Amino acid sequence: MLGFISHPACRDHDAGPMHPDTPERLDAINNQLIMSGLDYVLRHYEAPEATRDQLGRAHDPAYVTRIIDTAPGPGETVEIDGDTVMSPGTLPAALRAAGAGVLGVDLIMRDEANPVFCAIRPPGHHATRDTAMGFCLFNNIAVAAAHALATYDLKRVAILDFDVHHGNGTEEIFHSDPRVLFCSAFQHPFYPFTGHESDATNLVDVPLPAGTGGEAFREAIREHWLPALERFAPEFLFISAGFDAHLLDDMSGLALTEKDYRWLTTELVGVAGRHAQGRILSMLEGGYEPLPLARSVVAHVNALIG
Repeated sequence: MLGFISHPACRDHDAGPMHPDTPERLDAINNQLIMSGLDYVLRHYEAPEATRDQLGRAHDPAYVTRIIDTAPGPGETVEIDGDTVMSPGTLPAALRAAGAGVLGVDLIMRDEANPVFCAIRPPGHHATRDTAMGFCLFNNIAVAAAHALATYDLKRVAILDFDVHHGNGTEEIFHSDPRVLFCSAFQHPFYPFTGHESDATNLVDVPLPAGTGGEAFREAIREHWLPALERFAPEFLFISAGFDAHLLDDMSGLALTEKDYRWLTTELVGVAGRHAQGRILSMLEGGYEPLPLARSVVAHVNALIG
């Protein structure tokens, strides 16, 4: 059964009235899952808070301390950069977001749920080992992958990132780590303006020009991601599931649809079945128009269930 991990605290992160990352994103996902009937075939779990030790596997421990110490008090906000804001509810949300991935790994490895989808915020894939940026404080998918490697003695894990923005933080954290294959497909040139010049053998970056639609996206995945995954034969698949490349999401200039997300997810499920005993953990990243986001998540979850 598919495990669905979230926590009410993830709604309490308030980046401001004009910020794209709103609590309504999670509301839309939950409502669409109910309307689709999928909510009744999911096993629900509440995300725990990630510990300092768990965060420290992906981040500099001094950085973890700095973020915790930066958390504002009631009625205050802290602007880390022009995109990344902490409110009083942000630190609890960020700790739960990272903790969701840790729990998801444990559920999968204990055969209690598989696959697992984490509906969490704030997102994580831009956070580097020692820097918050791009809405992200802790790199949720990196914390989860590092937990899997450290706790379960896995030798090869793959991280697949189809957010419209390059997962620069994840790439930096696992750069040249032979245990991790990182594949990212993203619009370029576009924020954070990285990923177009790979210089490590464990990175498969696929920069896509603005205007790229589903057919060209699928061809790029077939040409670059899928052969690399077959060669690598991962024992666990992690997905940074960003849906802001959707045609109706004005955050970007790509033109994907729910059908493209379902196709890609089905391909990744096949890889997991051949090499990873079906193990897949997917974590929400971007997607900022609530209705296209929610419909895309439903397509993704449907494909994960099979």
